[in-house]
Amino acid sequence: MPSALPDGEPVPADGALPASALAGAADRPLGFYLHVPYCATRCGYCDFNTYTATELRGSGGVLASRDNYADTLAEEIRLARKVLGDDPRPVCTVFVGGGTPTLLAAGDLVRMLGVIRDEFGLAEDAEVTTEANPESVDPAYLATLREGGFNRISFGMQSARQHVLKVLDRTHTPGRPEACVAEARAAGFEHVNLDLIYGTPGESDDDWRASLDAALGAGPDHVSAYALIVEEGTRLARRIRRGEVPMTDDDVHADRYLIAEEVLSGAGFEWYEVSNWATSEAGRCLHNELYWRGADWWGAGPGAHSHVGGVRWWNVKHPGAYAAALAEGRSPGAGREVLTEEDRRVERILLELRLREGAPLSLLREQGLAAARRALSEGLLQEQPYQEGRAVLTLRGRLLADAVVRDLVD
Repeated sequence: MPSALPDGEPVPADGALPASALAGAADRPLGFYLHVPYCATRCGYCDFNTYTATELRGSGGVLASRDNYADTLAEEIRLARKVLGDDPRPVCTVFVGGGTPTLLAAGDLVRMLGVIRDEFGLAEDAEVTTEANPESVDPAYLATLREGGFNRISFGMQSARQHVLKVLDRTHTPGRPEACVAEARAAGFEHVNLDLIYGTPGESDDDWRASLDAALGAGPDHVSAYALIVEEGTRLARRIRRGEVPMTDDDVHADRYLIAEEVLSGAGFEWYEVSNWATSEAGRCLHNELYWRGADWWGAGPGAHSHVGGVRWWNVKHPGAYAAALAEGRSPGAGREVLTEEDRRVERILLELRLREGAPLSLLREQGLAAARRALSEGLLQEQPYQEGRAVLTLRGRLLADAVVRDLVD
């Protein structure tokens, strides 16, 4: 089931932000994340805030229905317009995630984008992305999205091997994600991503290479490759605990990452974030870069998180409670926190160090600078950027990114 929300102070009923959050807003990019919390089935490894029809039955009534979800989410977008007041910024990125956004009608996704366009305006070169389940789209659906303003799409491929997909409880058939890339290109999508997962119990090195080769053969300009994290409370965690499938160890994850770097870089992809590769700068996911660079985004939908000017907040998780709050004219916010300067410094290190450009050494305190010197001597940071005042991970450093970050934030 979905993980718990963090603790925080109450969000005002009208969603109002402190004046400090809006100061200097015109100089920061603004994005929107739209969360669609519906899935046909729950994957065994997933602890995202998603719900199947069975899980919603009797607990949300008509308020939690997929049929009127686009109208409900539109109300939060209009609330965002009120909260941000006369903020002049057009929206530069929109990312529709889930869940499975493509369980909604294509026209619903286009309509939600239209509300953002009407309320805020879209930048001329705005990136507009949706995630998609390979089995939930067809050429007509993709054509409707493209005609409606979407220009980037991300397909959940995970693996090219049926036995790996079975362990993950993924329902699509091998080969379908690759076909989706061709259909998206035919519909006019400029940028296409494939999501892969490595380290699934029972996956071999050959399985992983086959998945990478299949992904590259489809012709995306972006690939995301994530190590499988076994979250407590998921079906996969229970299966591992019962001994039904083996736990994958960290050494295997490291080996799979090295294979990914070898195969993807050999095909002309460059890493720009630890888990993300693109064929060009234009192929990068600009929306995710907003997160990694601490810009502003409004997360609309159940359980969605937002950040504006150092204020972070999150919505109630259940679709029924979310819809009820908006129907009553209240913010669906469940809690928030105002980040201190120290919080923001630490977060910059945590996030920017994962990027190809790295983090400025000027962010580090005395102990962090000493740790950076050690990391340089141990081959975890690149020499030239270090001399220019930036901490940039080497390939070995990327394998140990979490440990490097922990040392640098001291």
